[in-house]
Amino acid sequence: MAIEGAVTAHMHFHDLPALLRDGDVLVLNETRVIAARLRGRRLRDEGEGGAVELLLLHPAGSTHYDPGSLQWVALARPAKRLRRGDRIGFGELGEATILRELDEGMREISLSLRVGFEEFLERAGVTPLPPYIHKDSIEARTRYQTVFARVPGSVAAPTASLHFTDALLAEIASRGVEIVRLSLTIGLGTFRPVTADSIAEHVMHEEAYAIEPSVAQAIERARAQGRRIVAAGTTVVRALEGNASVYGRIEPGEHATSLFITPGFRFAVVDAMITNFHLPRSTLLMLVCAFAGRERILRAYAEAISMQYRFYSFGDATFVARDDALRRG
Repeated sequence: MAIEGAVTAHMHFHDLPALLRDGDVLVLNETRVIAARLRGRRLRDEGEGGAVELLLLHPAGSTHYDPGSLQWVALARPAKRLRRGDRIGFGELGEATILRELDEGMREISLSLRVGFEEFLERAGVTPLPPYIHKDSIEARTRYQTVFARVPGSVAAPTASLHFTDALLAEIASRGVEIVRLSLTIGLGTFRPVTADSIAEHVMHEEAYAIEPSVAQAIERARAQGRRIVAAGTTVVRALEGNASVYGRIEPGEHATSLFITPGFRFAVVDAMITNFHLPRSTLLMLVCAFAGRERILRAYAEAISMQYRFYSFGDATFVARDDALRRG
């Protein structure tokens, strides 16, 4: 689906090049999903206890992926039964010890491994597929990485970019579109639903991102020349707008953002975006409504539902041009 102005058009994703313009800058998120879901068993003096699942989120004290770190923040299940000092075993590969009990089912853990961290993930971990993907297979894990995934660290995929193929990217580039890449490590900030009664009470978890100097220069050059910045996914929108909200421009380097974009936000960088369809009470849907206008998006979603568009990670995509009323001041 393409949403530009008051017009909604129904298209296939391979029609995307026709929606882009010569001179556009298409920004991709080249993050890679790691095998962050660990399944082990509690260790007791009398032997192994019940099953435990840990989802590694980020190293303790940092949101940037670091395979050299052995202290991590993880989502734990069953969290209520995991207390400070409890140990979880992963067979011959090592164990984890609970160091601190955190909010929202999170725990700070210390890993004691008999192999290197990345080998440990490869052997003990699995790709954290969304819970509605019931068949955990090699095919599903492969499809849950973008064709340009490179920088490890995320626990969820930038799903709007799962539609891209190498051939489609080549066609886009051949039409004069400049393609650049950043990396935002997707964590709780992206996929945690809003449960508070008021969005003002929702805590947006911080996520790390990195922008190379050449990428920052390309984006700033396009902005100065009045060319469009097209973001592939909400994660790219969040990285670029979070960066600009702090520096007033696109500043290269390693950064982190806890920016929560809701209706009323004034966008400074992104002119159009590619995104999947999102569920109610998600920060992602709020971002899209802020970007394109709530009424435009609700009308488009009603039309998509009537035409049986697919939602969720492997669902359909939209190309959305920003509401003229929300353009840079």
